[in-house]
Order: sequence, then C-alpha cells, then structure tokens
Amino acid sequence: MERPGHVADCMRTNPITARPNENLASAVQKIIDHRLTGLTVVDEEGAAVGVISELDCLRGALSAIYNDGDPESVLVHEVMSTDLHTCSPEDGIVEIAQQMMDTRQRRRPVIKDGKLMGQVSSKNILWALMQFTRRNVKRG
Repeated sequence: MERPGHVADCMRTNPITARPNENLASAVQKIIDHRLTGLTVVDEEGAAVGVISELDCLRGALSAIYNDGDPESVLVHEVMSTDLHTCSPEDGIVEIAQQMMDTRQRRRPVIKDGKLMGQVSSKNILWALMQFTRRNVKRG
C-alpha cells in the first residue's frame, strides 16, 4: 500500500526565524505578519537552538506586564523552548505527525547535515495528508 510522502514534500523552505537575543516584540511581529504559529530560533551560524510558539510569546508578554515590565525588554531566549524536536527532509509525514501529537508540538525544524533546511507544521502535514487522500480516492 502506498504511504503518504516525506517531510520534504510539504515543509516550508527558508523559514522565518528568530534569534535568541532578539526582543520578544520583534518575534511576535513576525508571527503575526506571516500568520505563523511559531518560529525556529537560530544562533549566529544558523543552527537551530530552540522554538518559540505563540503561547511562549503570550506567556512572556503577560509575565512582563504582570511584573510591571515592558514586553519589549523580554528577549526570545527567555521564553523559547530549548527542548528541540527536529526532523529530516527524508522522514515520513505519518511518523512526524504521530510525534507531533505525542509531544503536543505543532511545528518541527527540518535539519539536514546540522543545518536548518526548513520548518514543517501540523498544518503542512495535514495538507499533505489530504492531498494524498484525494489522489487515492480519484484512483479508486
């Protein structure tokens, strides 16, 4: 039986990223402007060092406001997750989808040879699964 494709078939190449020392407001603006659910955080060499989600941003902004601070002074590294779950372009989308459900994470940096190649989100995988299903229904 044919299986759905690989991460390379549905990942976003050249993903929009954040830097650890970037301020939170800048990361939030990228998420809003590009209608994303989060960003991969990369160091100066472009290696993935974490991820920052909408909820991480919300937690950082609320914490700053609650503590009479300014969300503009919060840095990405203060609120990002360093528990980095990655995948490769060759990984199967079914396996990555299952891992996303198990870890309750909606996006994965796509790494090849230690370099960030892209990002895949649950939305990308859902699209690929629906395309696969539509192709198989038309054949049947």
